[in-house]
Parts: sequence; structure tokens; C-alpha cells
Amino acid sequence: MKRIGLLSDTHGFFDPKFLDLFAEVDELWHAGDVGSEAVLDVMEDFKPVRAVYGNIDDAQMRRRIPEFQRFVCEGVDVLMTHIGGYPGNYSPQVKGKIYAEPPKLFISGHSHILKVVNDPALKLLHVNPGAAGNNGFHQVRTAVRFVLDGGNIRDMEVIELARR
Repeated sequence: MKRIGLLSDTHGFFDPKFLDLFAEVDELWHAGDVGSEAVLDVMEDFKPVRAVYGNIDDAQMRRRIPEFQRFVCEGVDVLMTHIGGYPGNYSPQVKGKIYAEPPKLFISGHSHILKVVNDPALKLLHVNPGAAGNNGFHQVRTAVRFVLDGGNIRDMEVIELARR
């Protein structure tokens, strides 16, 4: 069993509240637009991190983290990238990967809109944790916690932080 804390679109701001909100998670996952190496460093000092770069991340960040992460965690096949779209409207960059070999869990960020959507055609769960940072059009900063256990995704929790 692994407890996961999922963020996206921090844009250079890691809210110290996450240290408490994610105190019990085993890993932090970040779906892009980290925004600064300082944020990545804080996350890595706190918990093991799996992250992808986003469209605002510079060349230095792109050398540290990949555009795509594909891995199996606790029996769940995971594909994570920043710009991914959503069921019925996947982005061209991921469409081929998703249709060729659908993951069980597809994670993306970019839209700043929190979504947890089943894709019944591909039998996958799509999660976009929204935006955890202060920059962007979103009004409420969001993140997600969940558990991976024996091939199952369970106990999904939406975290809403104070309005920006």
C-alpha cells in the first residue's frame, strides 16, 4: 500500500500547509509546472518525488525531470504528464500512448481545473489535481490524496486550500 499526495501547477510556490496535509503520504507526485528548482528541492527533502515538467518549466528543470513518467506503483500502471487533455479529448502528445497501451491511472495537470473522471472506453481513471500554486486563473488552490493498494485506486480525497 502506498499513500500518494498529488500536486500540479505550483508555479514556484509550495504552500507550507502541504507539509501537514501530506505528512502521512509515502510519495509526492507532481504533474508539471513545478516552476522552480527550489520547490522541487523542498518536495524532495520532504518525501520521495515523482514529477514531470510542464510548459513553464525551464531547461534546468527539464534536465532534472522528464516530460512523461510511466511506471507501476502497487500494481497500478500509471502514466503522468503535464499537458494530457481528458477522456474524449486527449492531447495529441499522449493520445497515441494512451490508446496503444492504456494505463489504469492517467494523471495530467495544465488546465488548473481539478478533475477526477473515469474513461469507460479505455478503462482508466483520469486525475487532474488542479492547481496548487498562486499563479493562474483558478480561484481555489487544490491537490489530491489517494491510496494505491493491490492494483486498486482508493480513498481519493480532494484538498481545497484557501482562496488565492
